[in-house]
Amino acid sequence: MPKIIKRAFIIIIFTLLAIMTAALYGALHDQISYSISPEYFTKLKFQQFGLNEYGLGSDRMNAAVVGILSTWWTGLFGGLIQGLVGLIQPKEMFWKSVFGAIIRTFIFAICLGLLGIVLGWFVISEFNTQWLIPESVIDRKAFLTVGTMHTSSYAGGLIGLMIGIIYQVKLKIKYKSNSL
Repeated sequence: MPKIIKRAFIIIIFTLLAIMTAALYGALHDQISYSISPEYFTKLKFQQFGLNEYGLGSDRMNAAVVGILSTWWTGLFGGLIQGLVGLIQPKEMFWKSVFGAIIRTFIFAICLGLLGIVLGWFVISEFNTQWLIPESVIDRKAFLTVGTMHTSSYAGGLIGLMIGIIYQVKLKIKYKSNSL
């Protein structure tokens, strides 16, 4: 089998794994989010995703569905991008390079999501600003904390994607200098 076909197959596998990991991350992320602010889901997200009419019955399950639908696509793009960048590697470094880059992406998403909780609770929620919050929200602080957590997680994923690319380029440079 030609090298490019093998690598394309591996990229597809990595992308599928990244999609599944991102979806699982989203489901777990939104369980934490729901624990902090059920209103974020019942008064915003369930409406956005049409789960008020067609949900699974349980708010916890619906929160998991929101998480999956909100994140699977980040795994698609992240897995594809890191896989394509990994093509710069020699065959013996390809797996390590792509896997390491994807792991870095998820670590940054997790860390910035956790930082978002802290920022949301202690900083953002203290601003006396007219945020776009449904009028019926009772716990404004928790609602803003979860919103900040979600935004921070996406930012972490994007930063992690860039860090993963840098990691792969540095790995290539290191490998090339060791080969000389």
